[in-house]
Amino acid sequence: MAVLSERVHTFGHAMLARHGERVHKVALDAGFTCPNRDGSKGIGGCTFCNNKSFSPGTREQAPLDAQFDRARGRIARGTGARRFIAYFQAYTNTYAHVDTLRALYDAALSAPDVVGLSIGTRPDCVPPPVLDLLAEYRDRGHEVWLELGLQSAFDATLERVNRGHGFAEYEQATRAARARGIPVCCHLIVGLPGEDEVHSHASLDRVLEVGVDGLKLHPLHVVKHTRLAIEWKRGDYAPLAEADYVRIAADLIERTPWEVVFHRVTGTAAPDILLAPAWCAKKWDVLNGIAGELARRGSRQGVRAGRTREEPCRLN
Repeated sequence: MAVLSERVHTFGHAMLARHGERVHKVALDAGFTCPNRDGSKGIGGCTFCNNKSFSPGTREQAPLDAQFDRARGRIARGTGARRFIAYFQAYTNTYAHVDTLRALYDAALSAPDVVGLSIGTRPDCVPPPVLDLLAEYRDRGHEVWLELGLQSAFDATLERVNRGHGFAEYEQATRAARARGIPVCCHLIVGLPGEDEVHSHASLDRVLEVGVDGLKLHPLHVVKHTRLAIEWKRGDYAPLAEADYVRIAADLIERTPWEVVFHRVTGTAAPDILLAPAWCAKKWDVLNGIAGELARRGSRQGVRAGRTREEPCRLN
């Protein structure tokens, strides 16, 4: 069976090379909301957004240390990792005063087995004081990633799905973060309404042109209690077939220089809220499909970007 990490520069292997042991992200819900939900930018959020689909099991509002304790046991049984990155995932995790953010981030970093932070947010919610704070943690030697949800580089698409920002905000935030030495991970969704693989390729090209350090790819899935679900039920939106997503993901991976770290190449939704497509509930089938497609092509990340490693990375 093809092994994804032999053909893709995965986050797990990047952390293994940097820290000398497995480092695992722990997804946290710190109780944030979003300016596209509370009325600042809009109401109801993105048309596809039921945040539970990206962070199953959250919205419990347990204290951060309790969330960590539960995750440590689960991860220890699964991967054996003993060092962690606090991943502030649910909703917009920079959407508060910088003093509030400092208190939350400090609390997460206070655990001796936490080596850094990964902060999920919107491109229009990272003002200079927040970037300065993240740069401060980076300067102290912590692992720090700023994860920006772009989804598409096409403003017409972003407007259609009610994102509440455009590509210009993403470009500005990315350049400002990277100028401070903060690595940026960009989230892109494949299969957005009105888009095809040409749009996905163009979005990737624009992201690479601006400069990026990490990528997350997600197939668009339809989940309950969203406007996208209404469109799907009316027949106004048809999700991608699994084979099409696997092919497009492999194409995008080939076009991405090796030094860019893939934090994720697919996404899943909890079975209790997933409406379509059914294959989005089967993470490992999709991962194995992408690895298999790259193997079938005799290919790996970067071959169509002009930069690739000579040898694949393997665990000892």
